[in-house]
Amino acid sequence: MILEFMRDDHRVCDHLYTDAENALAAKNTDEAKRLFGEFYRATNRHFDMEERELFVTFEKRTGMVGGPTQMMRYEHEQLRAQLEAMQEALNDDKYDDFFGIGESMMIMLQQHNMKEEQMLYPMIDSALEGDAQLMIQTLKEMA
Repeated sequence: MILEFMRDDHRVCDHLYTDAENALAAKNTDEAKRLFGEFYRATNRHFDMEERELFVTFEKRTGMVGGPTQMMRYEHEQLRAQLEAMQEALNDDKYDDFFGIGESMMIMLQQHNMKEEQMLYPMIDSALEGDAQLMIQTLKEMA
């Protein structure tokens, strides 16, 4: 099911961020930068899976173009801007800025993920009916 697949991907991203933050807190800046790069790529890949495949298919199947998928896309834009700001802070060795932006980014991301997991993904699973496995395969191929 889409819910499980995407929820698991949320967890992978969460762990990468935690590892990056922990490395930076331990003053291992090279490792923190590497791990944040992985988090950055994984999170953007996750957003791309949703925007390019999952949301488009859901909208086609349900005719719902303006509802929850529109809100999720808007939140993705906000989160991408925060990720860019964090990347810039890390590149400029402004670690206090990185942690500060990261704190608000994680609050927003957790709220975003909860909305997807509790509301949108179950709606998508319902709309896809028997095609969920095919969609998961398509999403895996995007990686």
